[in-house]
Amino acid sequence: MTNLEIGIERLLNRLIDSLPSFISAILVLVIGIWLIKFLLRVLTKRLNKGKIDSSLTNFLLSILKAILYILLLLTVTSTLGIPNTSFVAVLGAAGLAIGLALQGSLSNFAGGVLILLFKPFKIGHFISSSNGVEGTVQKIDILYTTLKAKNGTTLYAPNGPLANAVINNVSDNENRMAEYVIGISYNSDIDVARNVILKTLAADPLVLKDPAPVVLVSALGDNAVNLTTRAWSANGDFWPTYHRNYQLIKQELDKNNIGIPYPQREIHVISDGPAPALGAE
Repeated sequence: MTNLEIGIERLLNRLIDSLPSFISAILVLVIGIWLIKFLLRVLTKRLNKGKIDSSLTNFLLSILKAILYILLLLTVTSTLGIPNTSFVAVLGAAGLAIGLALQGSLSNFAGGVLILLFKPFKIGHFISSSNGVEGTVQKIDILYTTLKAKNGTTLYAPNGPLANAVINNVSDNENRMAEYVIGISYNSDIDVARNVILKTLAADPLVLKDPAPVVLVSALGDNAVNLTTRAWSANGDFWPTYHRNYQLIKQELDKNNIGIPYPQREIHVISDGPAPALGAE
């Protein structure tokens, strides 16, 4: 028997010996793929019923799918008798290197998960945060939130700092309170000024009757008595109502001769004796 024949015989023997493991690996692969697809379908239905944001659902399912297929690959190679120690070590080192390189992105990812889960704001809400972000929310992605600023520019806010900041959600409530601080002179009648302001607000159909507007003395300033006025309106009518009534209140106060003073100083000259005559030495 030649060396070639001996080699072929040994190869055939090895193939025959490994045939059960090969068949087992194929069965594990087929069944594993079916189980992964079944599990992903079930989870997709569950997550959709839970009203979780679609972008978060897709991202989590993608991560889970990748993890499950890696585990399936390790199981198949183990069934074939291939040692997985080196493979696992390579995956661990690669994961560590990627994690160190993407620390900021991982923080943004965690922030995006929190925002999409707890929903402190939604698309269309106007928000401002303690880290200086302000605008109307246009889009919420897993890493960044896109906002439209008041001046029309687009802001891309990382979700990590945004999730850890104090969020002032202006649009989350149906109604919103406007506050006007109006100073009147000390010579003016406070009750008259209060009635003028309340009548002005009552004439505006966009100002809510409940809760009713109020006018309170908030401070006795250096030059004026400050009246703080609070009035409620629908959130969508807030800014037009706010600016219009500021103007109308000023005009009505002028009609009723209620002055709004400007900062001024009075200087009193005190002399101990008569002023010297002109030309005197």
